[in-house]
Amino acid sequence: MPAATFDVPLLLGMMRLHETPAMHEPERLAEWIEARLEQGLNWFDHADIYGSGQGETLFGAALRARPTLAQRVNVVTKASIANDNPAPGSGKVKHYNASPAYLNSAIDASLVRLNVERLDHFLIHRPDLLMNAEATGRALDDAIEAGKIGAAGISNHLPSQWRRLQGAMHHRLSANQIELSITHTTPLFDGSFDDLCADGHAPMAWSPLAGGQLMQDAVGECLAKWAAKLDSSPSALALAWLRSLPNSPVPVIGSIKPDRISDMLKGPATLPREVWYELLEAARGHCVA
Repeated sequence: MPAATFDVPLLLGMMRLHETPAMHEPERLAEWIEARLEQGLNWFDHADIYGSGQGETLFGAALRARPTLAQRVNVVTKASIANDNPAPGSGKVKHYNASPAYLNSAIDASLVRLNVERLDHFLIHRPDLLMNAEATGRALDDAIEAGKIGAAGISNHLPSQWRRLQGAMHHRLSANQIELSITHTTPLFDGSFDDLCADGHAPMAWSPLAGGQLMQDAVGECLAKWAAKLDSSPSALALAWLRSLPNSPVPVIGSIKPDRISDMLKGPATLPREVWYELLEAARGHCVA
């Protein structure tokens, strides 16, 4: 089964948008979006919990200020994390909710906040252990058929969890967002990455630079060495390492700084095989066998 593709070198993660006051002015953010589109970057990754909806609201205000942008951007958004990080003593408990009522409400709210007619990809952010797969699958099918979402997917799910949901759906789950980087390779060795490829999912890799940890120790030294040899940057090579994998995982970057984004684009699409394995060896501290 062929995988869906995003056909971009990276997705722009909007998790920190609400923490950047300089980007809160709609015209300023619209200019930033326009500049990213000129770089060939048209996919923006959101979630309803980013700033408790503020990230989506800011992005939607920018699209409202410059309406022509809405037809040029593609959005991914996620939902299912409820009461994220509740304040002590609030009486609220963090939990996951993939019930039809919760997801339908989340989809409608994201459409309004983002000021778009359709969510290109809508993902269940975390697996809800109480999910009724038949009911949730039907809700996702209905949202696709109603034109509210272009495609449904999952994030941080085990193969057994997404396959239970898929078995209850008519439409195909077509995207899968996982934590994956040179220093977080568990999905490559526990079979879950192979499973998502076999099921035709377009993989997205969150935390592709491991919060900056890749630039330290042996991995950082290896990236710096090859960046100099390949006239690239360490960050760009770390992302190319991901894109070299089967089904070409698309990194979801967390920075919105233009210079950092340009730096991450300064690299090859993929890496030579021995370079790829040298970086894996640097991260693991031993060769593959």
